[in-house]
Amino acid sequence: MTTRDLMKPITLHRFNLSGHCHRIELFLSLLELPFSMVDVNLAKGEQNTAAFLQLIPFGQVPVIEDGDVVLADSNAILVYLAKKYGSEQWLPHTALGAAHVERWLAVAAGLLAFGPAGARRITVFGAKINADEVHGYANELLKVMDAELREKAFLLGAQPTIADIANYTYIAHAPEGNVSLTPYPNIRAWLARIESLPNFVPMQKTKIGCAA
Repeated sequence: MTTRDLMKPITLHRFNLSGHCHRIELFLSLLELPFSMVDVNLAKGEQNTAAFLQLIPFGQVPVIEDGDVVLADSNAILVYLAKKYGSEQWLPHTALGAAHVERWLAVAAGLLAFGPAGARRITVFGAKINADEVHGYANELLKVMDAELREKAFLLGAQPTIADIANYTYIAHAPEGNVSLTPYPNIRAWLARIESLPNFVPMQKTKIGCAA
């Protein structure tokens, strides 16, 4: 029996259609960590209940509980899990390697959130935002990423890192927001490589027009 077998399972509070939540579910699975999931129904406002706000005052998902640790924000959670349970592969120890990961985490919180994720919010959740603007952001990001992946298997090189995990889900689901991946062959190959990793788990696909 390994140390991981003896661990108390990590609890992931999530919304099942959230790419931010899926990136944590995916990374927990890739690390082969024991975990359980608690669904938070955002449409019913469960993130605003007194019990949930006592857990996380901002009322955000995803949230993990790992023993006495309670942590929100998907990128912060990825860093925590990589540092505590992952190998150096997932979050390099070198100054330059860590900086490159941080660059892509910033992309995930910026152009990815405002681009592909924003476009998906329009079609899947009925968000009232400017479609032309978010499609512009999306294609700006995809062009740069496709060029960077021309000679690399993953965003930093030959091995996946949390940079790839942070950016995977909303790009894989970009077509749900009417953002085509057809012009970006290197991105499509990168998605396939992530999907071939041992213990990969997909996020469920949505029907266009479903409510959050």
